[in-house]
Amino acid sequence: MIAKRICLLIPLLLLPWGAVLALTAEQQLARDIYRELIEINTTDSLGDTTIAAEAMAKRLKAAGFSEADVQVLAPTERKGNLVARLRGTGKKKPLLLLAHLDVVEANRGDWSVDPFKFLERDGYFYGRGTADDKAMAAIFVANLIRYKKEGLRFDRDLILALTADEELGEVPTNGVAWLLKNHRQLIDAEFALNEGGGVGLLNGKPQVNNLQSSEKVFLLYRLEATNSGGHSSIPTRDNAIYRLAQGLARLEKYDFPFKLNDTTRAYFERSAVGQAGQLGADMLAIIREPPDAAAIERLTAIPRFNAQMRTTCVATRLQGGHADNALPQLARATV
Repeated sequence: MIAKRICLLIPLLLLPWGAVLALTAEQQLARDIYRELIEINTTDSLGDTTIAAEAMAKRLKAAGFSEADVQVLAPTERKGNLVARLRGTGKKKPLLLLAHLDVVEANRGDWSVDPFKFLERDGYFYGRGTADDKAMAAIFVANLIRYKKEGLRFDRDLILALTADEELGEVPTNGVAWLLKNHRQLIDAEFALNEGGGVGLLNGKPQVNNLQSSEKVFLLYRLEATNSGGHSSIPTRDNAIYRLAQGLARLEKYDFPFKLNDTTRAYFERSAVGQAGQLGADMLAIIREPPDAAAIERLTAIPRFNAQMRTTCVATRLQGGHADNALPQLARATV
């Protein structure tokens, strides 16, 4: 029953709204929450997840949740997390509904529309966080409000956690890590539903149910090249930008060794069942001993499969020089 009701609103946010002729009250609520979240800037630089958390807390309290069951907790002023609880009979351990409120930085010049204005156009939603991860947050909040209004009482508590700084990874203000360290009792559950799994659809039909058993470890490197500098009218062979660029070019061409673990091996084995032709055959060929080199090469060309077959690294930011007419004394890349 829990799973059915949780899934109820998911299609309403994922399908083009133009296809929905008339929204029910519950559907309109979900859309309104979705809009509100999108239009709150929750980036790290200028945004504030506390504002978003407090907005959702206000909605839950208005629906009848007690003050004790709705808390906004923050390690710092702009890094708020919402934890709310719909109480059940306590027969089973709680279920945690987990989504993150923060979003990746959005450069206005890269967008054709304002990334912090909710927009529907030609069957698509536009706005930072429409997919990652404010749709899920809106679904969870809308469902909890509905459960409360309908007086539903499940055999376990439902805990909602909307968190900060998921996009930044291992930082002191990462909401999940901070809650586990400081308020574990508030989110302790038998299992969780979050963006790491879920049903994969093809042409509207369920194809696969993803379960997450582990995560790849994230590690950040900053590469630097330095130089004594000078005036650009007298260039030297030793240039910090060129030297860094040469290193990045070598990195671009490098593939880490092929390596599967129990999780990725099982992933390719089970995924092959639903794949026809060469793709399915390649998935089976790489889990055999020895793995087929040609199959590895073909799957390497598909980014989402390549990332499951090996360690990956990629340059994401580049900075160099300090003046247009000066030789660069420092060039820096983030990998």
